[in-house]
Amino acid sequence: MILNILLLLMPLSSEMSALQPSGLVDRIFSHIDIHQDEFVQKLKHWLAIPSDSSDPQLRGEVTRMMKMAAEEITSLGATVQLVDMGLQELNSGESIPEPPVILAELGRDPAKPTVCFYGHLDVQPAKMEDGWKTDPYTMTEINGNLYARGATDNKGPVLAWLHAVETYKALKEDIPVNLKFLIEGMEEVGSKALEEMIKVQEVFFSNIDYIVISDNVWLSRKPALTYGTRGSSYFFLEVEGAKKDLHSGTFGGVTHEAMTDMVALLGKLVDSSGRILIPGIYDNVAPLTKEEKKLYENIEFDLEEHKNNTGVTKFRQDTKEDVLLHLWRYPSLSIHGIEGAFYGTGSKTVIPAKVIGKFSIRLVPNMQNDVVEKQVVNYLTNEFEKLKSPNKFKVVMDIGAMPWMADINDPQYEAARRAVIKVFGESPDMIRDGSTIPLAKMFQDVTKKSVMMLPIGGADDGEHSQNEKISRSNYIKGTKLFATFFRELSEVHRGMQDQKSEQKMAEQ
Repeated sequence: MILNILLLLMPLSSEMSALQPSGLVDRIFSHIDIHQDEFVQKLKHWLAIPSDSSDPQLRGEVTRMMKMAAEEITSLGATVQLVDMGLQELNSGESIPEPPVILAELGRDPAKPTVCFYGHLDVQPAKMEDGWKTDPYTMTEINGNLYARGATDNKGPVLAWLHAVETYKALKEDIPVNLKFLIEGMEEVGSKALEEMIKVQEVFFSNIDYIVISDNVWLSRKPALTYGTRGSSYFFLEVEGAKKDLHSGTFGGVTHEAMTDMVALLGKLVDSSGRILIPGIYDNVAPLTKEEKKLYENIEFDLEEHKNNTGVTKFRQDTKEDVLLHLWRYPSLSIHGIEGAFYGTGSKTVIPAKVIGKFSIRLVPNMQNDVVEKQVVNYLTNEFEKLKSPNKFKVVMDIGAMPWMADINDPQYEAARRAVIKVFGESPDMIRDGSTIPLAKMFQDVTKKSVMMLPIGGADDGEHSQNEKISRSNYIKGTKLFATFFRELSEVHRGMQDQKSEQKMAEQ
């Protein structure tokens, strides 16, 4: 496998010349260029919907987004069903409907490979007061960039897939693969009900050959294919003191304050170098080999540019290789916030009665969520006992998503690499991703099918951040990439089938 990765990273000048666009591909590219303004306007329409799945008040908007996408896919000639996902129980005890999941199918030719695309249409929260320069739900084009919440994560890539199909339909050309779509609206809050749905929909997934996810971004300006992601264990740490909020002048100095306990516990999780302080947390991390470490030398990654994109002045590591290793290869712990604490403007001398700290650990192969959960609970329980506080204490793992790794020798990686060369004129970097996409591992485990991540987002797109965007260039070239990928996957799959037939005949 290591040798194959190295081969993929080498310059491929002779292959590139053999993979230049021609014939139908030129017609596809021309059609997409001519209609790019229409595609951008369609994206603007989708981005105007505040489909924030984390806000119960916006659940109707998420459902509206799902129904709009279902209509779009139906217009392409696909058979579409909206799967009822039941109710979601909130922490308050209230139940609200989950948004439906789209299952769609286009083509059933047994001679063609069947590829299933996964995407999501819910988004992270976004408000002007968070630091946005433009309205997060009014797409604004500035210097070739399309700014709005969901532009790159994940409405832009989902629409690019649909535009690729639309292009074949407009040109009255046969789509070289059978297509299936699974599109959901709860990814940003953990996709908790999706795994069971996939198991129930056994017939839908039974004849799939490949699964593609386009829900991440490149590492640099260079196109990339992703073959691994980190997992995530998300924890709620709760400390409760008095039965109600107290005045710090009246009770300060005589009570065991919940916030003081919380700060002490959060301060015990990670040190200033970024090392996680929980005993045993690194025990199951897969060891790094010299061969694997060498792979990082060939990946295009500009440290200074990455600093500028993220707005930081210094990383904890000094070299490209060490930064990438800590982004992809090692676990990390991040503290995300404290619920119940005063956070508004001005001053308020209150002692909060109950606070909930939120933190997560990004997992890497071979870490397991159940093991990490036990380590965290035991450690924080021991640390709380050391405080000798009478307050109530509880720590719960709310989300547990496993890391994912793919086989880059799979035919769809070869097809995607060839498609990237045709569209972008260069071979892609083979990268991993420090973020978590639970569906990759879930699909791999439940369906036993090959999973690939084929991103079109740029490294500076700001997914989950203020001023999220996708560049017009990446959006349009991404549409070309997906349309080309259909053709390349068909050819690679057919070649693989021919090899199997020849091998079988030789054995007979």
